[in-house]
Amino acid sequence: MNIWDQRYGTDEFFYGTDPNDFLREHTRLIRPGGEVLCLAEGEGRNAVYLAGLGFRVTAVDGSPVGISKMERLARSKGVQVAAMLGDLEHFTLAPLAWDAIVSIWCHIPQPARARLHGEAVAALRPGGTLILESYHPRQLEFRTGGPPTADLMMTLAVLRQELAGLDLLVAQEIERVVREGKGHHGRSAVVQVVARKPG
Repeated sequence: MNIWDQRYGTDEFFYGTDPNDFLREHTRLIRPGGEVLCLAEGEGRNAVYLAGLGFRVTAVDGSPVGISKMERLARSKGVQVAAMLGDLEHFTLAPLAWDAIVSIWCHIPQPARARLHGEAVAALRPGGTLILESYHPRQLEFRTGGPPTADLMMTLAVLRQELAGLDLLVAQEIERVVREGKGHHGRSAVVQVVARKPG
């Protein structure tokens, strides 16, 4: 059993059931009724929120335990989410497949992340939107959530390179209070991006 299966292996939702604040703030930028891909979606709180707003949502995560809880949460809210079990270090995104891609706390090793972000740019349809929030390496000073090592975190400078081809509508490194279940709890150093594919 991997760390994520252990983390999700209780009745409690480790990061809560409410959507991420940054995603909720910018959901209006997603094409109404569009097809949305959620990366590293865990127990499904963001995907279920988006499905409740009428988006057609596919959610990918590497934990079968997380996927099971995602499906349970969707049923409890009366919505449908297409849940896919997949290792994002090897997951492939088809070109021009999505109206939006949501990446909230998707922390994978840099080489795989750079490839995934490059594919995400290609996978968006013209006018499509990417919404991303990640922990910044300064988060190691706060220790209120996120990966244990800086190499799994992101900076804006690196994201500008990895997301080349998208127009950045929001691009910032900030400190903010994150309260998401017991997994994220307090002042945090984050990087936030909203980007749009030209066309």
